[in-house]
Amino acid sequence: MATQAEHHSTRRDFLFVATGAVGAVGAAAVVWPLINQLNPDASTLALASIEFNLAGIEEGQSVTIMWRGLPVFVRHRTPAEIAEAQAVPLSELKDPATDQERTKPGHEQWLVMIANCTHLGCVPVGDSGDFDGWFCPCHGSHYDSAGRIRRGPAPTNLVLPPYEFLSDTLIQIG
Repeated sequence: MATQAEHHSTRRDFLFVATGAVGAVGAAAVVWPLINQLNPDASTLALASIEFNLAGIEEGQSVTIMWRGLPVFVRHRTPAEIAEAQAVPLSELKDPATDQERTKPGHEQWLVMIANCTHLGCVPVGDSGDFDGWFCPCHGSHYDSAGRIRRGPAPTNLVLPPYEFLSDTLIQIG
């Protein structure tokens, strides 16, 4: 038979464990909203990836679409533009990258780039500049038909977003 001291001790231990458990649940209930508010909101998650139909873009034409609040250039390049971009020696490039590294295999005619100059974030003008690509009039950066920096203060090529071809005429960005 348990003595009164043993009985008290067991009861006290139970009260300590129960109080600790209730305190832990209460702390988690207070902390969870603070942690949860760090997650992106629904409008941001909705723009995490977009699908875009390429069928309406004629050869030699560029369009600008929005993805995650950023402008994105989608260009349907001509065979002449592709040949010109592939013929550029890497030694002439400030940020060396081949044309094949900037396009998807089997879809070399399509160029998809974030439309922000890598110097200060301006939006370059298409079909202009000294290299038949893009020109940033703010500070004079010239990009070629593969979006590679050729002249000016921009340190790197135009950034390629993550994208994949879902079919020959449909891409998913993000």
